[in-house]
Amino acid sequence: MEKSKALEGVKILDLTRVLAGPYATMILGDLGAEIIKVEIPVIGDDSRHFGPFINGESAYFMSLNRNKRSMTLNLKTEEGKTIFKRFIEKVDVIVENFKPGTMDKLGLGYDVLKKINPQIIFASSSGFGQTGPYSKKAAYDGVIQAMSGIMSITGQEGGEPTRVGPSIGDITAGLFTAIGILTALQSRNTNGKGQMVDIAMLDCQVAILENAIARYLVSGDIPKPIGNRHSSIVPFEPFEASDGSLMIAVGNDLLWQKFCTAMNRKALAEDERFKTNLKRNENYTQLKEIIAEEIQKKSIGQWQSIFDQAGVPCGPINTIDAVVSNEQVKAREMIVDIDHPKAGRTQIPGIPIKMSETPGRIQRPAPELGEHTEILLKEYLSMEDDEIELMKEKGVF
Repeated sequence: MEKSKALEGVKILDLTRVLAGPYATMILGDLGAEIIKVEIPVIGDDSRHFGPFINGESAYFMSLNRNKRSMTLNLKTEEGKTIFKRFIEKVDVIVENFKPGTMDKLGLGYDVLKKINPQIIFASSSGFGQTGPYSKKAAYDGVIQAMSGIMSITGQEGGEPTRVGPSIGDITAGLFTAIGILTALQSRNTNGKGQMVDIAMLDCQVAILENAIARYLVSGDIPKPIGNRHSSIVPFEPFEASDGSLMIAVGNDLLWQKFCTAMNRKALAEDERFKTNLKRNENYTQLKEIIAEEIQKKSIGQWQSIFDQAGVPCGPINTIDAVVSNEQVKAREMIVDIDHPKAGRTQIPGIPIKMSETPGRIQRPAPELGEHTEILLKEYLSMEDDEIELMKEKGVF
């Protein structure tokens, strides 16, 4: 018997494009929500045009838009706006990631839509949010990484500020958008009222700066890039084994004892210079040299076996091909096969949220542009074929 879906019955109108918004709605779609992706006719989501391509289909787009149905709708036409408002009566959530003010200019802002459906949840994801002096400023991930300070603390010591590899500005905004929507749904279950969810990429980056802000506010020192080491935990960085780099993370003094025993250097654990994390930080340079000398004596595999048995966290610095083929990643179904009508059988990342009673599922591949327009118009609005055809001729779809 198939298990139920956690968000079954939740209907979401998704106007988002590229990454932050689609990432949020993908999460909700994985968990069972019905996602209706509304796209610009002919062009569609910008990311449909991002490579790499498989049989003309964007692998980038396919990786972010599974479990969604696509309809095209020209919101600059009066007919398109009317259709959109009719959908608002039928759905629970609308998600958009336009520049603030865009929906208001279209006459489709929250103040208008909540009059049509007082229970609607209007989630907006943007670079700087709906308020503040930067609210109308354009933004992309690189701009947000720069302005948020995350680039200023990333990179090698003494080197240039460095952008984090994945588009973390977009992805964290997507995660917080999904959390905000789920919270608003729960609140509505309690009081029956919809609300606006306002997510800013800059806010999200500030929220995850973690100890960088804490260190500055406490000490007044401005954090700088320090490479792959941790700012306050030692040892917590890669060391060179005989055949490559091994990341070692000794997060507390008990692990320090285990680590020294596993290296067959028990005396280090009682050395007053290194006995506590505070002392290890004070004597970092000396300690790093001692550990580096030991780690280079064995291979990554040998040290992994030793440290795993001792309960000391460690791991190799995997390249992406190694991640995709990793036994743990495979066991957790984090790389899955999916069949696309044009691209054929492809692989995409799986669902990271594992639930025992209402597990997420990948039920359909990313849709082709406007693939479900007619189906959705008939299903939600009971439109007839001749009416749909007339709208097509007017450029509404």
